[in-house]
Amino acid sequence: MTRPARGITGRRRLSHALTHAALIVAVFLVGVPLLFALIKATQPGDQVVTPSLLPGGAFFSNLERVWTEAHLGRYMLNSLIVTVAVVVGKTVLSVLAALAFVYFRFPLRSLAFALVLFTLMLPTELLIVALFDLVSTRLGWANSYLAIIVPFLASATGTFLFRQHFLNIPSSLADAARIDGCGPLLFLRHVLLPLSVNTIGALAVIQFVYVWDQYLWPLVIMQSDERQVVQVGLRKLIDVGGQTDWGAVMAGAIVTLLPPLLVFTFLQEQFSKGFALGQDK
Repeated sequence: MTRPARGITGRRRLSHALTHAALIVAVFLVGVPLLFALIKATQPGDQVVTPSLLPGGAFFSNLERVWTEAHLGRYMLNSLIVTVAVVVGKTVLSVLAALAFVYFRFPLRSLAFALVLFTLMLPTELLIVALFDLVSTRLGWANSYLAIIVPFLASATGTFLFRQHFLNIPSSLADAARIDGCGPLLFLRHVLLPLSVNTIGALAVIQFVYVWDQYLWPLVIMQSDERQVVQVGLRKLIDVGGQTDWGAVMAGAIVTLLPPLLVFTFLQEQFSKGFALGQDK
């Protein structure tokens, strides 16, 4: 009677071992570019162009060079200002839009929500010419923070995410709040927002990474280095004067990964729970 049980236990152990081995290989393959950049960031200029994968001792000198000569600190501060402003603005507007779509009745509500979702199919690159004309010529926002903040405040993804979350909240809460004389904003503040912490955290992680990695639009609209973002600043390190200090570039790239990584680490629990299905979100 014990032989089948032992056979099943053995197969389970083998299955678990193969699963863990596959996961280790997948993590290694995903982490190879980051590991390569980290190793090259520690090598001096004469070694970084060689096939050597041995760590060096020039990381801090490379970082000092990119921080002082390339003004990486200023670029990162600009990106932080823009990213925080966009994340906060997107969250506020998405919550208010979702509140209107779920708890208000107005004509053509379904059509309006469908149009909001339709904007997900329009990439920024498709609208970049018209957007450039609007922002630079008509509004006069070129070379300002407004040019790289305001166009990204509206979020169809955030509106959809909060709408689905609000639909999972029992309608009896809204009815009870209405009976108690609680207005929409008070209901949002005292009921919906405390129940939406995980959803807010999930949206914050997504939008922080997305805005932090913005490259094309800031490159087009922002000509001044004083307010340029970090991704464009890193690009300027490549092929400067016919030469590229790849050690400094890699060191700068490693440092620019830290803010999104810290945000994800801090909000990883909210990020995971924010996409959980069901009424226990």
